[in-house]
Amino acid sequence: MNRFFLGLAAVLLVSGLGVVAFSQRPWLPLENVEQPVPFSHRVHAGVNKIPCQYCHEYARRSRTSGVPPVQRCVGCHGSAVSGGLLPITRPWADHGHPSFEIRWNRVYTLPDFVKFTHRPHINAGLACQTCHGPVETMDRLVPVYEINMGFCLDCHNKRGATQDCEVCHH
Repeated sequence: MNRFFLGLAAVLLVSGLGVVAFSQRPWLPLENVEQPVPFSHRVHAGVNKIPCQYCHEYARRSRTSGVPPVQRCVGCHGSAVSGGLLPITRPWADHGHPSFEIRWNRVYTLPDFVKFTHRPHINAGLACQTCHGPVETMDRLVPVYEINMGFCLDCHNKRGATQDCEVCHH
């Protein structure tokens, strides 16, 4: 009888480890995300020194940092009427989406049980590069770090930030 339960426990353990090892983790940052428009963070944040929060204005007040509306781009690039954005937006127009809005593809996603907001991190003075890497050097955004619980706890430990579970988890 004990051999049966010992064998069953071993099979369950190996099966569980196999599932964990080979399962997809949909919240991992995606490395080969192609955007509908060839946007360069290197040109905007690096060469032109545009602060991250100018475009990602929701970072300091909502769960996601958000992506800028095309109207924000028009502020520097001119309007489609005057020809400023016409060469950029015409090939990527999505007929199911509002005119002149771009449907960007997500690079970073967190699991549903994580409640993350950028606000406390911005208020603590953390640079966006702390988690997102040197985006000002990237033509196409690629993840530098795997943002997971270990990554976050390591940072919280180094900075003396809270480690209470309910601060970050539902």
